[in-house]
Amino acid sequence: MTMISRGTLGICAGVAGALFIGYCIYFDQRRRSDPNFKKKLRERRRKANKAGGSSGGSVTWPNLKDQEAVQKFFLAQVQAGEELLAQGEIEAGVEHLSRAVAVCGQPQQLLQVLQQTLPPQVFQLLLHKLPAVGESILQAAGGNKVVDEDVE
Repeated sequence: MTMISRGTLGICAGVAGALFIGYCIYFDQRRRSDPNFKKKLRERRRKANKAGGSSGGSVTWPNLKDQEAVQKFFLAQVQAGEELLAQGEIEAGVEHLSRAVAVCGQPQQLLQVLQQTLPPQVFQLLLHKLPAVGESILQAAGGNKVVDEDVE
């Protein structure tokens, strides 16, 4: 096996770093010189806001009697909430987390975990959001009520 000296390895790393920086500068310059860049960026943000909007009425709640659907919904809401909070979109993230708490089988334990992991102001926002989300799920369940009586 051939041994590569530290100097050669350092030179290779330096050249690779310089190529990477040059690549970044080139594409940044291309982006800045594009006359439609800001327009495209605004459109992309508008679409993202419409798709990720936090309106409680547009939620499709799962059938609460279908445990698998509830579990899928719960996991999706927790994941979306975490991602939005990480991106700095506090309102939308709290909306998703409150939906997860609403369908959770053990909400008190989930709230304890969230209280330990979330900043206090975000947790307070979550607590204030819970009654509205609870009302939303009750309305959805009431509107889609299926009579589940055994007829013998």
